[in-house]
Amino acid sequence: MTAVVRGRAPHPGPWQTARVTGIRRETPTAKSFTLTLSEPRAFWPGQHMIVRLTAPDGYRAQRSYSIASAPSGAAELDLTVELLPDGEVSRFLHDAVEVGDVLDVRGPIGGHFAWDLRPALGVAGGSGIVPLMSMLRHARALGEPDLFRLVVSVRGPEDLYYAAEVRGPETSIAFTRAVPDGYARPPGRLTADDLAAALDPDRELYVCGSTAFCDAATRLAEAAGVPTGRIRVERFGVTG
Repeated sequence: MTAVVRGRAPHPGPWQTARVTGIRRETPTAKSFTLTLSEPRAFWPGQHMIVRLTAPDGYRAQRSYSIASAPSGAAELDLTVELLPDGEVSRFLHDAVEVGDVLDVRGPIGGHFAWDLRPALGVAGGSGIVPLMSMLRHARALGEPDLFRLVVSVRGPEDLYYAAEVRGPETSIAFTRAVPDGYARPPGRLTADDLAAALDPDRELYVCGSTAFCDAATRLAEAAGVPTGRIRVERFGVTG
């Protein structure tokens, strides 16, 4: 079943438990975790969940992770987590969590970056693809893939999240350092031409990635004539 977003973005409920029912490696430093919530929560693409860990001595740590799956109305959702060098939560999730484990979660969180099904273009830098992948998956599940177009900037093929799924007529990928054999676009940073092919006057722009990437992508979009009021930005921090 595909859930269609309408009205206002859902607000978070109380903390609940979620059982890990699947783990998939996306890149050498990223994994997707399928969680089955004890109580289903409606969400919009672009929202995130908080994961909380509690040590035996009572110490707690929590981090926010974007939802990667499309809304479905079911109790399942996917979180994709990048392993950060000094990330205590991401390290635990990558090294210790197994299928069958139970986590404390709360959400969905966030309204500004939530996608409301208006035609949009997502511009992702590296791991910034995660919330935009939720949007892409939702558009495809609705049978309207052109509702959401996606431009991804990533260092090389091994760094591309969802590599087997992301490619399609509504997406383009800008590899900045290394390209697959036979790839037409040479390696290099995102350019105005990369955005121009996917932009049209009616599209909202969703930009997600590091602060430097978001600033650069926003400048390209503004130079292409996109009004500032139609650009939504979500910057990823360095905590993990």
